[in-house]
Amino acid sequence: MDDDKIDELLDQADDLKLGGKYREAIEICEEILAEDPGCVEALEEIGDNFISLNQLKKAEKALRKAVELDSKSANATYLLGFLFSCQRDWENSIEFLEKADDLKSNHSEILRCLGWSVAMAGDRGKGIILLERAKALAPDDTFVLTDLGVCYLNEKNIQKALPIFRRVLEIDPDNEKARECLIIVEEYADRAQNLKRRIN
Repeated sequence: MDDDKIDELLDQADDLKLGGKYREAIEICEEILAEDPGCVEALEEIGDNFISLNQLKKAEKALRKAVELDSKSANATYLLGFLFSCQRDWENSIEFLEKADDLKSNHSEILRCLGWSVAMAGDRGKGIILLERAKALAPDDTFVLTDLGVCYLNEKNIQKALPIFRRVLEIDPDNEKARECLIIVEEYADRAQNLKRRIN
């Protein structure tokens, strides 16, 4: 199978993935691997699709194989970090996401996932710094904004959280997570305002 054909099949697999047809995408990538077992991009796609199917052991197997074939694959390394964050295995998640950041620095999605894992592992301050870096790179990315807003909410930093969730809903009015968080933030803000009035 020549490179042009592989690229064509990878494009097809990506289109299927974007359409939510994960198993069909995996089948195409397996077709590539039958001809070219060393195709790292096909293994990455398989891993990504298995993550979407919540079949994390199969995803990990494919992604570890990809990293074994190409230790400088930022995508496979990032996906492993993301996979471990799905399992709340923050230590392994941070390890792989830091490697991914070294391989491909200043990538908003890598920084988003790294910031979230670091914050969930207990270092909220550092996690927020990383998420703020991701926000600077992708100011309208609702995933970045929502994760950052949640971290500020966990810190009870209402002044920071409130405009972030409002911005998410400007970009994506149907974002239920942001709407739920905004309700919580507004309740905190109301309580703080009422307490201030009592004191005064």
